[in-house]
Amino acid sequence: MRLYSPSVSEPQLLRPDHAPALLAFERENRAYFAASIPDRGEEYFTRFDERHRGLLAEQEAGVCYFHLLIGAAGEVLGRVNLVDVADGAAALGYRIAERAAGRGLATSAVRAVCGLAADRYGLTALRAATTLDNAASRAVLARTGFTVTGETRLSGRPGLTYRRSLEDLSGARADVNRP
Repeated sequence: MRLYSPSVSEPQLLRPDHAPALLAFERENRAYFAASIPDRGEEYFTRFDERHRGLLAEQEAGVCYFHLLIGAAGEVLGRVNLVDVADGAAALGYRIAERAAGRGLATSAVRAVCGLAADRYGLTALRAATTLDNAASRAVLARTGFTVTGETRLSGRPGLTYRRSLEDLSGARADVNRP
Protein backbone atom coordinates (compact mmCIF):
# COMPACT_ATOMS: atom_id res chain seq x y z
CA MET A 1 0.00 0.00 0.00
CA ARG A 2 1.29 3.41 -0.97
CA LEU A 3 1.07 5.75 2.01
CA TYR A 4 0.98 9.01 0.13
CA SER A 5 -0.42 10.41 -3.05
CA PRO A 6 1.11 9.36 -6.37
CA SER A 7 1.24 13.09 -7.14
CA VAL A 8 4.18 13.40 -4.71
CA SER A 9 7.58 12.59 -6.15
CA GLU A 10 9.95 10.11 -4.63
CA PRO A 11 12.72 11.81 -2.65
CA GLN A 12 14.88 13.94 -4.95
CA LEU A 13 18.40 15.05 -4.12
CA LEU A 14 18.62 18.80 -3.64
CA ARG A 15 19.50 20.68 -6.84
CA PRO A 16 20.24 24.34 -7.62
CA ASP A 17 16.86 24.78 -9.32
CA HIS A 18 15.02 23.68 -6.16
CA ALA A 19 15.92 26.95 -4.38
CA PRO A 20 12.73 28.98 -5.08
CA ALA A 21 10.36 26.14 -4.14
CA LEU A 22 12.40 25.26 -1.04
CA LEU A 23 12.43 28.86 0.14
CA ALA A 24 8.66 29.07 -0.38
CA PHE A 25 8.21 25.83 1.62
CA GLU A 26 10.28 27.15 4.53
CA ARG A 27 8.48 30.51 4.56
CA GLU A 28 4.98 29.04 4.27
CA ASN A 29 5.59 26.56 7.07
CA ARG A 30 7.78 28.62 9.39
CA ALA A 31 5.19 29.10 12.15
CA TYR A 32 4.01 25.50 11.85
CA PHE A 33 7.55 24.15 12.22
CA ALA A 34 8.39 26.54 15.07
CA ALA A 35 5.57 25.03 17.12
CA SER A 36 7.47 21.73 17.39
CA ILE A 37 11.11 22.38 16.44
CA PRO A 38 13.48 25.34 16.93
CA ASP A 39 12.90 28.19 14.47
CA ARG A 40 15.60 28.68 11.85
CA GLY A 41 15.82 32.40 12.59
CA GLU A 42 15.60 35.39 10.28
CA GLU A 43 19.17 35.01 9.02
CA TYR A 44 18.23 31.68 7.41
CA PHE A 45 15.81 33.53 5.13
CA THR A 46 17.93 36.61 4.43
CA ARG A 47 20.95 34.46 3.48
CA PHE A 48 18.98 31.64 1.86
CA ASP A 49 20.76 31.69 -1.53
CA GLU A 50 24.18 31.53 0.12
CA ARG A 51 23.01 28.74 2.42
CA HIS A 52 21.52 26.80 -0.50
CA ARG A 53 24.86 26.92 -2.35
CA GLY A 54 26.58 25.74 0.83
CA LEU A 55 24.21 22.78 1.17
CA LEU A 56 24.88 21.79 -2.44
CA ALA A 57 28.63 21.93 -1.78
CA GLU A 58 28.24 19.72 1.32
CA GLN A 59 26.18 17.28 -0.70
CA GLU A 60 28.77 17.23 -3.50
CA ALA A 61 31.46 16.47 -0.88
CA GLY A 62 29.39 13.53 0.41
CA VAL A 63 29.08 14.81 3.98
CA CYS A 64 25.31 15.44 3.72
CA TYR A 65 22.43 14.35 1.50
CA PHE A 66 19.39 16.61 1.24
CA HIS A 67 16.17 15.13 -0.18
CA LEU A 68 13.02 16.97 -1.20
CA LEU A 69 9.50 15.68 -1.71
CA ILE A 70 8.02 17.52 -4.65
CA GLY A 71 4.30 17.78 -5.36
CA ALA A 72 2.59 17.67 -8.74
CA ALA A 73 2.77 21.46 -9.14
CA GLY A 74 6.51 21.56 -8.36
CA GLU A 75 6.00 22.65 -4.75
CA VAL A 76 8.11 21.25 -1.92
CA LEU A 77 5.95 19.20 0.45
CA GLY A 78 8.76 17.95 2.65
CA ARG A 79 12.42 17.35 3.13
CA VAL A 80 14.43 14.51 4.60
CA ASN A 81 18.09 15.22 5.29
CA LEU A 82 21.05 13.04 6.15
CA VAL A 83 23.74 15.15 7.77
CA ASP A 84 27.14 14.64 9.35
CA VAL A 85 27.87 11.54 7.28
CA ALA A 86 30.91 9.79 8.76
CA ASP A 87 32.02 6.27 9.63
CA GLY A 88 29.02 4.66 7.91
CA ALA A 89 26.41 6.68 9.82
CA ALA A 90 24.49 9.95 9.56
CA ALA A 91 21.91 11.98 11.43
CA LEU A 92 18.42 12.02 9.93
CA GLY A 93 16.11 15.01 10.11
CA TYR A 94 12.86 15.77 8.32
CA ARG A 95 10.01 18.23 8.05
CA ILE A 96 6.71 17.96 6.22
CA ALA A 97 4.52 20.86 5.09
CA GLU A 98 1.50 21.50 7.29
CA ARG A 99 -0.90 20.85 4.41
CA ALA A 100 0.69 17.45 3.75
CA ALA A 101 0.99 16.33 7.40
CA GLY A 102 -0.96 13.44 8.86
CA ARG A 103 -1.21 11.43 5.64
CA GLY A 104 1.77 9.11 5.96
CA LEU A 105 4.13 11.23 3.87
CA ALA A 106 6.77 11.49 6.63
CA THR A 107 6.72 7.74 7.27
CA SER A 108 6.98 6.91 3.56
CA ALA A 109 9.71 9.46 2.97
CA VAL A 110 11.80 8.37 5.97
CA ARG A 111 11.50 4.72 4.85
CA ALA A 112 12.58 5.67 1.34
CA VAL A 113 15.56 7.68 2.58
CA CYS A 114 16.59 4.82 4.89
CA GLY A 115 16.71 2.65 1.77
CA LEU A 116 18.76 5.25 -0.09
CA ALA A 117 21.10 5.59 2.88
CA ALA A 118 21.81 1.87 2.88
CA ASP A 119 21.89 1.19 -0.82
CA ARG A 120 23.05 4.36 -2.55
CA TYR A 121 25.17 5.98 0.15
CA GLY A 122 26.53 2.80 1.79
CA LEU A 123 25.52 3.79 5.32
CA THR A 124 24.97 1.21 8.04
CA ALA A 125 23.19 3.28 10.70
CA LEU A 126 21.20 6.46 11.20
CA ARG A 127 20.73 8.65 14.27
CA ALA A 128 17.81 10.96 15.02
CA ALA A 129 16.46 13.05 17.86
CA THR A 130 13.17 14.69 18.67
CA THR A 131 11.55 16.51 21.54
CA LEU A 132 9.30 14.63 23.93
CA ASP A 133 6.34 16.80 23.01
CA ASN A 134 6.61 15.97 19.29
CA ALA A 135 4.48 12.81 19.33
CA ALA A 136 4.12 12.74 15.54
CA SER A 137 7.88 12.66 15.02
CA ARG A 138 8.34 10.01 17.69
CA ALA A 139 5.67 7.88 15.95
CA VAL A 140 7.34 8.24 12.54
CA LEU A 141 10.69 7.17 13.97
CA ALA A 142 9.14 4.16 15.72
CA ARG A 143 7.26 3.10 12.55
CA THR A 144 10.43 3.27 10.48
CA GLY A 145 12.58 1.09 12.70
CA PHE A 146 14.32 3.61 14.96
CA THR A 147 14.77 2.68 18.60
CA VAL A 148 15.29 5.01 21.55
CA THR A 149 18.90 5.16 22.71
CA GLY A 150 18.79 7.89 25.32
CA GLU A 151 17.65 11.28 26.48
CA THR A 152 18.78 14.68 25.26
CA ARG A 153 17.85 18.34 25.21
CA LEU A 154 17.03 20.12 21.97
CA SER A 155 17.11 23.90 22.23
CA GLY A 156 16.52 23.51 25.96
CA ARG A 157 13.57 21.14 25.54
CA PRO A 158 13.66 17.51 26.74
CA GLY A 159 13.98 14.96 23.99
CA LEU A 160 14.99 11.47 22.97
CA THR A 161 17.78 10.16 20.79
CA TYR A 162 17.23 7.29 18.36
CA ARG A 163 19.24 4.89 16.23
CA ARG A 164 18.35 2.68 13.30
CA SER A 165 20.60 -0.01 11.91
CA LEU A 166 20.39 -0.22 8.13
CA GLU A 167 21.84 -3.72 7.83
CA ASP A 168 18.41 -5.17 7.03
CA LEU A 169 18.19 -2.79 4.03
CA SER A 170 21.68 -3.20 2.63
CA GLY A 171 21.49 -4.65 -0.85
CA ALA A 172 17.69 -4.71 -0.71
CA ARG A 173 17.23 -1.53 -2.66
CA ALA A 174 13.95 0.25 -1.93
CA ASP A 175 11.40 0.19 -4.74
CA VAL A 176 11.67 3.96 -5.07
CA ASN A 177 15.20 3.51 -6.43
CA ARG A 178 14.49 0.93 -9.07
CA PRO A 179 14.36 2.08 -12.69
